[in-house]
Amino acid sequence: MGCPHRTPVKEHVMAVVTMKNLLESGVHFGHQVKRWDPRMKKYIFAERNGIHIIDLQKTIAAIKDGYEEVRKVTSAGKSVLFVGTKKQAQQAVQKEAERCGMFYVNNRWLGGMLTNFSTIKKSLQRLKKIEKMEIDGTFDNLTKKEVSALQKEKAKLEKNLGGIKEMKELPGAIFIIDTHKEQIAVAEARRMGIPIIAVVDTNCNPEGIDFPIPGNDDAIRAISLFTSIIANAVIEADNETGLKILETLNDDDEGIQTDAAIKNEDEEIVDYSNYQPTEIKEEDAEADERDSLIDEDKIYKD
Repeated sequence: MGCPHRTPVKEHVMAVVTMKNLLESGVHFGHQVKRWDPRMKKYIFAERNGIHIIDLQKTIAAIKDGYEEVRKVTSAGKSVLFVGTKKQAQQAVQKEAERCGMFYVNNRWLGGMLTNFSTIKKSLQRLKKIEKMEIDGTFDNLTKKEVSALQKEKAKLEKNLGGIKEMKELPGAIFIIDTHKEQIAVAEARRMGIPIIAVVDTNCNPEGIDFPIPGNDDAIRAISLFTSIIANAVIEADNETGLKILETLNDDDEGIQTDAAIKNEDEEIVDYSNYQPTEIKEEDAEADERDSLIDEDKIYKD
Protein backbone atom coordinates (compact mmCIF):
# COMPACT_ATOMS: atom_id res chain seq x y z
CA MET A 1 0.00 0.00 0.00
CA GLY A 2 1.03 3.61 -0.38
CA CYS A 3 2.17 3.83 3.19
CA PRO A 4 4.12 6.75 4.56
CA HIS A 5 7.85 6.03 4.62
CA ARG A 6 10.21 8.01 6.82
CA THR A 7 13.11 9.75 5.17
CA PRO A 8 16.39 9.53 7.04
CA VAL A 9 16.84 13.31 7.22
CA LYS A 10 13.47 14.89 7.97
CA GLU A 11 11.00 14.19 10.73
CA HIS A 12 7.89 14.15 8.55
CA VAL A 13 6.72 11.21 6.47
CA MET A 14 6.69 10.91 2.73
CA ALA A 15 4.06 8.98 0.81
CA VAL A 16 5.55 6.46 -1.58
CA VAL A 17 3.65 4.63 -4.29
CA THR A 18 5.33 2.00 -6.41
CA MET A 19 4.42 0.33 -9.68
CA LYS A 20 4.58 -2.92 -7.71
CA ASN A 21 1.92 -1.59 -5.28
CA LEU A 22 -0.38 -0.92 -8.23
CA LEU A 23 0.25 -4.33 -9.80
CA GLU A 24 -0.16 -6.32 -6.62
CA SER A 25 -3.41 -4.52 -5.87
CA GLY A 26 -4.76 -5.37 -9.33
CA VAL A 27 -5.26 -1.70 -10.20
CA HIS A 28 -4.78 -2.49 -13.92
CA PHE A 29 -7.71 -4.92 -14.19
CA GLY A 30 -10.73 -3.32 -15.86
CA HIS A 31 -14.13 -4.79 -16.63
CA GLN A 32 -15.20 -7.19 -19.34
CA VAL A 33 -14.69 -5.63 -22.77
CA LYS A 34 -18.44 -5.70 -23.46
CA ARG A 35 -19.10 -3.53 -20.38
CA TRP A 36 -16.72 -0.71 -21.33
CA ASP A 37 -17.56 2.94 -21.71
CA PRO A 38 -15.90 4.06 -24.98
CA ARG A 39 -14.98 7.39 -23.33
CA MET A 40 -12.39 5.42 -21.30
CA LYS A 41 -10.55 4.42 -24.49
CA LYS A 42 -7.51 6.65 -23.91
CA TYR A 43 -6.87 4.98 -20.54
CA ILE A 44 -6.97 1.41 -21.85
CA PHE A 45 -3.68 -0.33 -22.61
CA ALA A 46 -4.86 -3.64 -24.03
CA GLU A 47 -7.38 -6.44 -23.88
CA ARG A 48 -6.61 -9.78 -22.22
CA ASN A 49 -9.01 -12.74 -21.92
CA GLY A 50 -11.95 -10.48 -22.70
CA ILE A 51 -10.93 -8.05 -19.93
CA HIS A 52 -9.66 -4.52 -20.49
CA ILE A 53 -6.23 -3.75 -19.03
CA ILE A 54 -5.75 -0.18 -17.78
CA ASP A 55 -2.60 1.75 -18.71
CA LEU A 56 -0.78 2.14 -15.39
CA GLN A 57 1.42 4.95 -16.73
CA LYS A 58 -1.78 6.99 -17.13
CA THR A 59 -2.87 5.90 -13.64
CA ILE A 60 0.42 7.11 -12.14
CA ALA A 61 0.15 10.52 -13.86
CA ALA A 62 -3.45 10.83 -12.64
CA ILE A 63 -2.54 9.86 -9.05
CA LYS A 64 0.03 12.68 -9.01
CA ASP A 65 -2.55 15.23 -10.21
CA GLY A 66 -5.24 14.06 -7.77
CA TYR A 67 -2.75 13.99 -4.90
CA GLU A 68 -1.63 17.57 -5.58
CA GLU A 69 -5.24 18.80 -5.79
CA VAL A 70 -6.06 17.25 -2.40
CA ARG A 71 -2.95 18.81 -0.87
CA LYS A 72 -3.92 22.20 -2.31
CA VAL A 73 -7.50 21.99 -0.99
CA THR A 74 -6.34 20.85 2.47
CA SER A 75 -3.65 23.55 2.65
CA ALA A 76 -6.37 26.12 1.97
CA GLY A 77 -8.13 24.90 5.12
CA LYS A 78 -10.98 23.15 3.32
CA SER A 79 -12.24 19.62 3.85
CA VAL A 80 -12.27 16.57 1.57
CA LEU A 81 -15.30 14.31 1.46
CA PHE A 82 -14.58 10.59 0.83
CA VAL A 83 -17.41 8.72 -0.93
CA GLY A 84 -17.74 4.98 -1.53
CA THR A 85 -20.97 3.17 -0.74
CA LYS A 86 -20.38 -0.19 -2.47
CA LYS A 87 -19.62 -2.97 -0.02
CA GLN A 88 -15.98 -3.38 -1.16
CA ALA A 89 -15.32 0.33 -0.47
CA GLN A 90 -17.19 0.93 2.79
CA GLN A 91 -14.47 -0.11 5.22
CA ALA A 92 -11.55 1.56 3.44
CA VAL A 93 -13.46 4.82 2.96
CA GLN A 94 -14.32 5.04 6.66
CA LYS A 95 -10.90 3.94 7.89
CA GLU A 96 -8.87 6.28 5.69
CA ALA A 97 -11.17 9.30 6.11
CA GLU A 98 -10.96 8.88 9.89
CA ARG A 99 -7.18 8.41 9.71
CA CYS A 100 -6.75 11.80 8.04
CA GLY A 101 -9.52 13.54 9.99
CA MET A 102 -11.88 14.05 7.04
CA PHE A 103 -15.54 13.28 6.33
CA TYR A 104 -17.05 10.30 4.54
CA VAL A 105 -20.22 8.77 3.13
CA ASN A 106 -20.05 4.98 2.99
CA ASN A 107 -23.60 3.70 3.41
CA ARG A 108 -25.95 5.55 1.09
CA TRP A 109 -25.72 8.83 -0.75
CA LEU A 110 -28.80 10.79 0.28
CA GLY A 111 -30.02 13.05 -2.52
CA GLY A 112 -29.23 16.67 -1.64
CA MET A 113 -26.17 15.96 0.51
CA LEU A 114 -24.39 18.75 -1.38
CA THR A 115 -27.15 20.56 -3.29
CA ASN A 116 -29.47 20.81 -0.28
CA PHE A 117 -26.95 20.87 2.53
CA SER A 118 -29.13 23.11 4.73
CA THR A 119 -31.70 20.29 5.03
CA ILE A 120 -28.95 17.74 5.70
CA LYS A 121 -27.69 20.05 8.47
CA LYS A 122 -31.10 19.84 10.15
CA SER A 123 -30.83 16.04 10.16
CA LEU A 124 -27.34 16.35 11.69
CA GLN A 125 -28.72 18.65 14.39
CA ARG A 126 -31.44 16.09 15.08
CA LEU A 127 -28.82 13.33 15.42
CA LYS A 128 -26.83 15.43 17.89
CA LYS A 129 -29.99 16.28 19.83
CA ILE A 130 -30.88 12.59 20.29
CA GLU A 131 -27.28 11.86 21.36
CA LYS A 132 -27.54 14.65 23.93
CA MET A 133 -30.87 13.30 25.20
CA GLU A 134 -29.19 9.94 25.76
CA ILE A 135 -26.60 11.37 28.12
CA ASP A 136 -28.42 14.25 29.84
CA GLY A 137 -31.08 12.09 31.48
CA THR A 138 -33.98 12.91 29.11
CA PHE A 139 -34.36 9.21 28.26
CA ASP A 140 -35.08 8.47 31.94
CA ASN A 141 -38.31 10.47 31.73
CA LEU A 142 -39.56 8.74 28.58
CA THR A 143 -41.43 5.48 28.08
CA LYS A 144 -39.63 2.42 26.78
CA LYS A 145 -41.51 2.77 23.52
CA GLU A 146 -40.43 6.41 23.08
CA VAL A 147 -36.82 5.55 23.89
CA SER A 148 -36.87 2.65 21.44
CA ALA A 149 -38.25 4.90 18.65
CA LEU A 150 -35.56 7.52 19.30
CA GLN A 151 -32.81 4.89 19.31
CA LYS A 152 -34.05 3.54 15.98
CA GLU A 153 -34.11 7.07 14.53
CA LYS A 154 -30.62 7.71 15.84
CA ALA A 155 -29.27 4.44 14.36
CA LYS A 156 -30.69 5.33 10.95
CA LEU A 157 -29.26 8.86 11.03
CA GLU A 158 -25.91 7.58 12.27
CA LYS A 159 -25.74 4.99 9.50
CA ASN A 160 -26.28 7.51 6.72
CA LEU A 161 -24.81 10.68 8.22
CA GLY A 162 -22.31 9.55 10.87
CA GLY A 163 -19.34 10.25 8.60
CA ILE A 164 -20.35 13.90 8.03
CA LYS A 165 -21.61 14.64 11.55
CA GLU A 166 -19.06 17.42 12.09
CA MET A 167 -19.17 18.81 8.53
CA LYS A 168 -20.17 22.46 8.97
CA GLU A 169 -19.94 23.57 5.33
CA LEU A 170 -19.57 22.12 1.85
CA PRO A 171 -16.26 20.30 1.23
CA GLY A 172 -13.43 21.81 -0.83
CA ALA A 173 -13.14 18.58 -2.84
CA ILE A 174 -14.80 15.18 -3.11
CA PHE A 175 -13.03 11.83 -3.62
CA ILE A 176 -15.22 9.12 -5.15
CA ILE A 177 -14.82 5.38 -5.62
CA ASP A 178 -16.91 4.20 -8.60
CA THR A 179 -18.49 7.16 -10.41
CA HIS A 180 -20.79 4.71 -12.20
CA LYS A 181 -22.45 3.82 -8.90
CA GLU A 182 -22.13 7.30 -7.37
CA GLN A 183 -23.68 9.23 -10.26
CA ILE A 184 -25.84 11.37 -7.95
CA ALA A 185 -22.80 12.42 -5.90
CA VAL A 186 -20.95 13.31 -9.14
CA ALA A 187 -23.91 15.35 -10.44
CA GLU A 188 -24.29 17.23 -7.14
CA ALA A 189 -20.57 18.03 -6.86
CA ARG A 190 -20.55 19.30 -10.46
CA ARG A 191 -23.59 21.45 -9.84
CA MET A 192 -21.98 22.98 -6.74
CA GLY A 193 -18.62 23.49 -8.47
CA ILE A 194 -16.80 21.14 -6.07
CA PRO A 195 -13.68 19.55 -7.65
CA ILE A 196 -14.04 15.78 -8.10
CA ILE A 197 -11.14 13.35 -7.72
CA ALA A 198 -12.38 9.88 -8.63
CA VAL A 199 -11.29 6.36 -9.47
CA VAL A 200 -12.75 5.55 -12.89
CA ASP A 201 -12.91 1.94 -14.06
CA THR A 202 -13.36 0.93 -17.70
CA ASN A 203 -17.18 0.99 -17.32
CA CYS A 204 -17.22 4.61 -16.09
CA ASN A 205 -17.60 7.94 -17.84
CA PRO A 206 -14.51 10.06 -17.04
CA GLU A 207 -16.04 13.22 -18.54
CA GLY A 208 -17.00 15.83 -15.99
CA ILE A 209 -14.56 14.38 -13.45
CA ASP A 210 -11.91 17.03 -12.72
CA PHE A 211 -9.24 14.53 -11.70
CA PRO A 212 -10.10 11.06 -13.06
CA ILE A 213 -7.78 8.27 -11.86
CA PRO A 214 -8.10 5.24 -14.17
CA GLY A 215 -8.09 2.04 -12.13
CA ASN A 216 -9.88 -0.98 -10.72
CA ASP A 217 -12.72 0.23 -8.50
CA ASP A 218 -13.92 -3.26 -7.50
CA ALA A 219 -11.02 -5.04 -5.80
CA ILE A 220 -10.73 -4.26 -2.09
CA ARG A 221 -6.92 -3.98 -2.31
CA ALA A 222 -7.08 -1.49 -5.18
CA ILE A 223 -9.74 0.58 -3.40
CA SER A 224 -7.69 0.56 -0.18
CA LEU A 225 -4.58 1.67 -2.06
CA PHE A 226 -6.29 4.61 -3.80
CA THR A 227 -8.06 5.69 -0.63
CA SER A 228 -4.88 5.57 1.44
CA ILE A 229 -3.05 7.67 -1.18
CA ILE A 230 -5.72 10.39 -0.94
CA ALA A 231 -5.69 10.22 2.88
CA ASN A 232 -1.89 10.60 2.77
CA ALA A 233 -2.33 13.68 0.57
CA VAL A 234 -4.45 15.26 3.32
CA ILE A 235 -1.88 14.39 5.98
CA GLU A 236 0.99 15.58 3.75
CA ALA A 237 -0.72 18.85 2.79
CA ASP A 238 2.01 21.06 4.25
CA ASN A 239 4.92 18.78 3.45
CA GLU A 240 6.98 20.18 0.58
CA THR A 241 8.25 16.76 -0.49
CA GLY A 242 4.85 15.41 -1.47
CA LEU A 243 4.34 12.13 -3.27
CA LYS A 244 7.11 9.90 -4.53
CA ILE A 245 6.25 7.36 -7.21
CA LEU A 246 8.70 4.62 -8.14
CA GLU A 247 7.72 3.68 -11.66
CA THR A 248 9.94 0.69 -12.23
CA LEU A 249 9.72 -2.64 -10.48
CA ASN A 250 13.31 -2.62 -9.30
CA ASP A 251 13.86 0.99 -8.37
CA ASP A 252 15.82 1.68 -5.22
CA ASP A 253 15.65 5.45 -5.33
CA GLU A 254 17.79 7.54 -3.02
CA GLY A 255 17.96 4.78 -0.45
CA ILE A 256 14.23 4.84 0.25
CA GLN A 257 13.24 1.36 1.31
CA THR A 258 9.96 0.30 -0.23
CA ASP A 259 8.49 -3.01 -1.27
CA ALA A 260 9.77 -2.31 -4.77
CA ALA A 261 13.30 -1.85 -3.53
CA ILE A 262 13.41 -5.42 -2.26
CA LYS A 263 13.80 -6.83 -5.74
CA ASN A 264 14.07 -10.53 -6.13
CA GLU A 265 11.42 -12.89 -7.46
CA ASP A 266 9.44 -10.05 -9.06
CA GLU A 267 12.31 -8.70 -11.12
CA GLU A 268 11.27 -10.47 -14.30
CA ILE A 269 7.82 -8.83 -14.33
CA VAL A 270 8.66 -5.89 -16.54
CA ASP A 271 5.49 -5.71 -18.63
CA TYR A 272 2.36 -5.69 -16.50
CA SER A 273 0.22 -6.14 -19.61
CA ASN A 274 1.14 -9.83 -19.63
CA TYR A 275 -0.68 -10.36 -16.34
CA GLN A 276 -3.67 -12.53 -17.09
CA PRO A 277 -6.93 -11.75 -15.31
CA THR A 278 -7.90 -14.99 -13.60
CA GLU A 279 -11.49 -14.23 -12.72
CA ILE A 280 -14.35 -12.03 -13.78
CA LYS A 281 -15.24 -9.14 -11.50
CA GLU A 282 -18.18 -9.85 -9.22
CA GLU A 283 -20.11 -6.91 -10.68
CA ASP A 284 -19.67 -8.29 -14.22
CA ALA A 285 -20.67 -11.81 -13.14
CA GLU A 286 -23.86 -10.43 -11.58
CA ALA A 287 -24.58 -8.43 -14.73
CA ASP A 288 -24.01 -11.56 -16.84
CA GLU A 289 -26.51 -13.38 -14.66
CA ARG A 290 -29.07 -10.59 -15.14
CA ASP A 291 -28.46 -10.63 -18.89
CA SER A 292 -29.09 -14.38 -19.06
CA LEU A 293 -32.32 -13.98 -17.08
CA ILE A 294 -33.47 -11.27 -19.47
CA ASP A 295 -32.70 -13.53 -22.42
CA GLU A 296 -34.74 -16.32 -20.88
CA ASP A 297 -37.66 -13.93 -20.45
CA LYS A 298 -37.50 -13.15 -24.13
CA ILE A 299 -37.45 -16.85 -25.02
CA TYR A 300 -40.51 -17.65 -22.95
CA LYS A 301 -42.40 -14.48 -23.85
CA ASP A 302 -44.57 -16.19 -26.47
